[in-house]
Amino acid sequence: MAYLRVPSIILSLLLISLSSLSFNGDLVGARHLLEIPKPEFPEIPKPELPTFPHLPDIPKPELQTFPHLPDIPKPELPTFHHLPEFPKPELPSFPHLPDLPKPTLPKDFPVIPTHSTTNP
Repeated sequence: MAYLRVPSIILSLLLISLSSLSFNGDLVGARHLLEIPKPEFPEIPKPELPTFPHLPDIPKPELQTFPHLPDIPKPELPTFHHLPEFPKPELPSFPHLPDLPKPTLPKDFPVIPTHSTTNP
């Protein structure tokens, strides 16, 4: 007696297709709900708000004025023209360094195994 083994890929595709069929049923039901005619309700009249009596105008309050403050004199900064000027400092000169040769890398690198292909 031969047993048939169904590959797991075919089984998973079958399950996906069956689940999508049940999902489409929900969409069809939603579409039917949109197509059902809605009942018309009578329009309810809006209530009218009562009018309030006109209130007398309230005078605006006046803000208190403060007395004018005198101007504060600006402070005078001392001047230092009587001091002699100092020479500007100069940076020391560094001797010229000789040009260094560029390092060269070897062309053939040894191969380092990153993982083992054999089982211990």
